[in-house]
Amino acid sequence: MLVGAAELDIYARALAGEKCWLQTAAGVRQQLPTRRWFGLADITASDRSVDDELTRHCDGPTVDLGCGPGRLVDRLVRRGITTLGVDISPMAVAVTRMRGGPAIQRDMFAALPGAGRWSYAILADGNIGIGGDPHRTLRRTRSLLHEGGVAVVEFGSPGTGIVSSPIRLETAAGFSPWYPWATVGVECAQRLGAAVGLRVLREVEIAGRHIVCLAAA
Repeated sequence: MLVGAAELDIYARALAGEKCWLQTAAGVRQQLPTRRWFGLADITASDRSVDDELTRHCDGPTVDLGCGPGRLVDRLVRRGITTLGVDISPMAVAVTRMRGGPAIQRDMFAALPGAGRWSYAILADGNIGIGGDPHRTLRRTRSLLHEGGVAVVEFGSPGTGIVSSPIRLETAAGFSPWYPWATVGVECAQRLGAAVGLRVLREVEIAGRHIVCLAAA
């Protein structure tokens, strides 16, 4: 796994309602948007529009990598789409299953069911940064898709570039060790995709968030 017990414990407490912050090595600190990750009724209209864009093209078997508490899995299952959530957090997997969505506790780089046969793979909420190496993360995502399958990826703001920088989770009671992460600007989508056998099909910006669909060549 790319994170350890301390990170998973703090993340579980955040999902249970405790205030939790993400701290970057560059000194940026922001509260985890757990209510948005749950897709609760009070999220903004723009957040709902982003979730619509992340899922509306998925009309075949879909794997959500880093699914968190399963809001996107829930959306797809309600539409009758075969879907699997993947997350290293036992709490996230438990919540997703409680909502009625299939999910497994697994590192996305470990062996996964259906590898090479998925029609869609989702990397939402900055999950392209998992592990601090977006090339590796996208390459792994591509390996899960069949030919012509589509990766639906949320990128960062234009001009961000590729920044690999450790992050940690914090609560009022303490903090986790640092672990690897990356942020990737949307301007890098075409270049990163081409390097791993993906080509850009569509790019959409909604309220400052950027969703790119990339097809497996």
